[in-house]
Amino acid sequence: MSLCLSFPVTGNPTEVLELIEHPLPELTGHEVRVRMRYAPVNPADLNFIEGNYGRAAHPPAIPGHEGCGEVEAVGPKVISLEKGDVVIPLLGTGCWSQHLTAAEHHFAKLPPSIDPVQGSMLRINPVTAWHLLTKHVDLEAGDWVAQNAANSGVGRALIQIAKHKGLRTINFVRRAELIPELLELGADAVFLDDDNGVAQARALLATVPLKLAANAVGGDSAIHLMDLLGHEGMMVTYGAMSRRSLKVPNKFLIFKNLRLHGLWITKWFEQASSAELYEVLEPLAKMIIHHELFTAVDEVIPMKDHRRAMQRAQEGGRRGKVVLDLA
Repeated sequence: MSLCLSFPVTGNPTEVLELIEHPLPELTGHEVRVRMRYAPVNPADLNFIEGNYGRAAHPPAIPGHEGCGEVEAVGPKVISLEKGDVVIPLLGTGCWSQHLTAAEHHFAKLPPSIDPVQGSMLRINPVTAWHLLTKHVDLEAGDWVAQNAANSGVGRALIQIAKHKGLRTINFVRRAELIPELLELGADAVFLDDDNGVAQARALLATVPLKLAANAVGGDSAIHLMDLLGHEGMMVTYGAMSRRSLKVPNKFLIFKNLRLHGLWITKWFEQASSAELYEVLEPLAKMIIHHELFTAVDEVIPMKDHRRAMQRAQEGGRRGKVVLDLA
């Protein structure tokens, strides 16, 4: 038997989550059983439990969009993994469990020296940031990239990955106290997300065209990014934190011919080939090992204290991610 966190109905995560036992199935064919070690609590996980995620939950269900663990056993036809390998699941959900069983192609192997806590947070935010920087616009060293919600998980990853690639970042935040820590993280410029901040960013860019902007907020914040973009620049929207619709002034389409694109990294994972996954995960894992990519952790909390973990994950003023210890 194994323990997992499950919810019988959608609702407030602090109220509906339950710690339950479930049997371990016998392995057949290409199946792999992974002993999960750590799993972060992401906003998408909370939304999934609440029933507000882009993909509907069908309770009873085990949440958890990412995590890290070790291969405990393999089926008779498994060829890509062996006992002891460090892996991350590529499944859409189900990571808040002590054991996870799935076909071998649903796991990606990581270097054995990687920090398992950092590895547990690799699949979503860093991969989203990497995708934003590499899959939409041809960027060269020295180019500028702008983003809002720069203090978010994706935003912080984007700052570090951009620096690694020789790109420069303009970052917008809502609170002035966030500016020093993002500059220390490697941001080239950080401004408040208001008209004055946009004016400062425009002055910094001068005549340099901005090719790419990453939008996680929507509303007026997205208009700020579109205002900065140069002719035929692209804005990629991957979130909607303000819960306000994306409104595009006509002038940006007519006179700038801006391009607008959306990104849901879950869908990309479902469609990506093994080669594409390796192209992204391999350099990010190396960055983690070399301390060039780091995700701040507020607290590691045992899964038996899941109510406290869910409450903390929904509080403001955290110093980073809440991570579940699945031991």
